[in-house]
Amino acid sequence: MPDRLPRPARTRSSPRRRPAGPAGSSGPARRRRPRPHGVSGGVRRDPPWLVIAGILAVLLALVLLISSCGGNGDDAEKRAVVPADPGSTSPLGRTALRILRADPEKQEADLTRRAEAGFANPLYRLVPGGAVASAQRVAAFRPLIEKVAKDTDEDPDVLEGIVYLESAGRPEVLASGDIAGAAGLTQIVAGTGTQLLGMKVDLARSKALTGRIARETRRNRTTEADRLRAARARIDERFDPEKSLRATAKYLDFARGKLDDRDDLAVASYHMGVGNLQNLMTAVGQGTTSYARMYFSIDPRRTPDAMAQALKLSDDSTTYLWRVGAAERIMKLYRDDRPALVRENELQNRKASSEDVLHPVESTTTFDDPSDLADAERSGAVEGLPRAAMKANGMAIDPAMGELAPRLKQNKRRYRALRPGALAGLLTIGAAVKALNGDAKPATKLVVTSSVRDKDYQAMLGAENVQATKALSQHTTGWAMDISRSYPKGDTAQLFQWTLSRLQALDLIAWVREPTAIHLTFSSAATKELAPVLRQAGLAK
Repeated sequence: MPDRLPRPARTRSSPRRRPAGPAGSSGPARRRRPRPHGVSGGVRRDPPWLVIAGILAVLLALVLLISSCGGNGDDAEKRAVVPADPGSTSPLGRTALRILRADPEKQEADLTRRAEAGFANPLYRLVPGGAVASAQRVAAFRPLIEKVAKDTDEDPDVLEGIVYLESAGRPEVLASGDIAGAAGLTQIVAGTGTQLLGMKVDLARSKALTGRIARETRRNRTTEADRLRAARARIDERFDPEKSLRATAKYLDFARGKLDDRDDLAVASYHMGVGNLQNLMTAVGQGTTSYARMYFSIDPRRTPDAMAQALKLSDDSTTYLWRVGAAERIMKLYRDDRPALVRENELQNRKASSEDVLHPVESTTTFDDPSDLADAERSGAVEGLPRAAMKANGMAIDPAMGELAPRLKQNKRRYRALRPGALAGLLTIGAAVKALNGDAKPATKLVVTSSVRDKDYQAMLGAENVQATKALSQHTTGWAMDISRSYPKGDTAQLFQWTLSRLQALDLIAWVREPTAIHLTFSSAATKELAPVLRQAGLAK
């Protein structure tokens, strides 16, 4: 929704070729291939004198120690020196951070796919009628989308993903009660529409007509309401679906001209704005690069300026590209495998996060009663919470955890355990947050308030605690836990948030804020991917 300038998202790292653009177009006449990211410089001929060669070698070494460069030729940018992690970082902390700092140069396609999956849940839960109904509305515009895409040399799937994410296929939707805000099929802000995209937007008349349309609709006067809608589309082109799509295509072309002709960056800028994206890239210090590489380089310790910029945006701008990709996947499922979309829509809507997608209760082992849980402990299917390892990594066990155990003739320790993969995830969080905080005061401290339960325990809890889910709880699978939202003063909350978001981008976790706790569920993939953490902690079997 072009608020600082339109809003989009997508994960395309290399541009398509296209013929020269029309004279006077806002984009480049020819699409350029993104510049390779590396050290700039030309060929140097070795001098014949050994002394000069030695001097030059010393000078070169000094330059490399002082700084490194990114980009090519005249566009080379100095890279920020990567700050070292604190000397107090433990081996476990280094292991956790190494996993969280995934390398997009080696895994870009995989990281893109995982981030799209990790941030997909709102596209199922927060759209009118759910994903299937929204996809049906968007699909009605597919012929128009393909026509505009062909005329403007855009990818129809990207335009369709933007339509799904921005309006869920509703050409009249307003982002707020203010007609000057984002409106229409692709949610264009009035100022952006008139000043950048050349759209006709008469705000006064559009506001008056919008009020009249609402009144006629309430009176069930459909014919008159439709007549007024047509009149509004003529004086406020944001409400004309074709002109809205063409304006979005024009924005993407404009953005590519400012962003080294990269499709992925253009889409990401639709929500974030070109200026904000450029500032973020500058703060990361890699020059113009793929969005995946930039995103996975935002780090509280290594790129603190970029972290601060990302926090200032505070509106999911940094995940917009991943969500457009998720919307494209929804539309593809709608066309190619609708039963799969129906099933995923059901799972995504069961809870306030995607935890039931990670562990569908119909196919995931749960613990029925204390004896089931005891058997799981003996077999190693669940592991007791390691108090010493947790304490060493800034975590504590809430003394009240398992407080209902005596009613089941059990020790509270029975309900202080997790699946090994979830335990690895818990230690990853604690070790990473502690390492990132370094020696800062106060020290970080995260308090785990609940872990595994059996169904008998969950039933007792549900009868007394309004926050306990009435649906089958993931706590009974051993993959879920709760961490208190009471943190020490300082950076604990911010560092915890970054760690959760990074695990979500890796599609290893689903989490949600509850009134007093963060409820989180680890994917079964964490068993393998986070296994180095358990090994480093000496807890691997």
